[in-house]
Amino acid sequence: MPLISVSEALADIGEKNIVIVDARGGADAQARYASGHIEGAYFADLETDLSNKKQNAADGGRHPLPDLKSFGAFLGKLGITPSSEVIVYDDKGGANAAARFWWMMKAIGHQGIYVIDGGLQAMIIAGAVPVTTVPAFKNEKPYPTTAWQSDIATMEEVAKAASDPSYLVIDVRENYRFRGESEPIDLVAGHIPGAVNIPYTTNLDADGSFLSADALATKYKDAIGNRKPEKVIVHCGSGVTACHTLLALEEAEIEGAQLYVGSWSEWSRNNKPMATGDK
Repeated sequence: MPLISVSEALADIGEKNIVIVDARGGADAQARYASGHIEGAYFADLETDLSNKKQNAADGGRHPLPDLKSFGAFLGKLGITPSSEVIVYDDKGGANAAARFWWMMKAIGHQGIYVIDGGLQAMIIAGAVPVTTVPAFKNEKPYPTTAWQSDIATMEEVAKAASDPSYLVIDVRENYRFRGESEPIDLVAGHIPGAVNIPYTTNLDADGSFLSADALATKYKDAIGNRKPEKVIVHCGSGVTACHTLLALEEAEIEGAQLYVGSWSEWSRNNKPMATGDK
């Protein structure tokens, strides 16, 4: 299962081959990491380590994937090898870059990758004491990568799928963004015609932790119906929080859904059809 509880994480930290990754997003992410993180955790920057940002978001969205060579070199710097067990967290309850990092690791075929349920805040509540000491890089050989092994949907594939009832396109953004009432990040408000809105926040309990695997399974099986998981495409604003729902799906043992990395940030900049309201 992709999620690891705080108690399990605290027990595992310090083991010989455990690598801890602090993945945060936002302009001040590195400063937040520097002011306090789990002891031994390496920093992974959403903007530079987990994305290959381009001048024009119309080309791949706001957070396109990095090239495999660069990502493999970054993992090697942290000492991550195919046999490593990796634990990742962020300060958004796993809803932001931790889920993106988890998806990227799964997408290169890595099995031992886990997200801390509840993130940094839950670790602190459980007694973890943040530190400011930055661990030295291991500088191992680049992680061997050959291709993204998980399914990635292109903008053209999403356009076809959104009008095909045998597919389900899930938009995980907040409902007001889906409805087009307001758009705080991208240029245009609205959604992909034919997409359904299942906000990623509905994957969480009131305390910010994930719903149980059974609850997630019930929720998503109701939404997916008789479709195969491979015919489910998940997107958000820029391909980050969509990974939170992909994580929830795998926790529910529903594997094979596709990620549309470019998401609304790419779609809305390419003169594609756009809709507002609930449908």
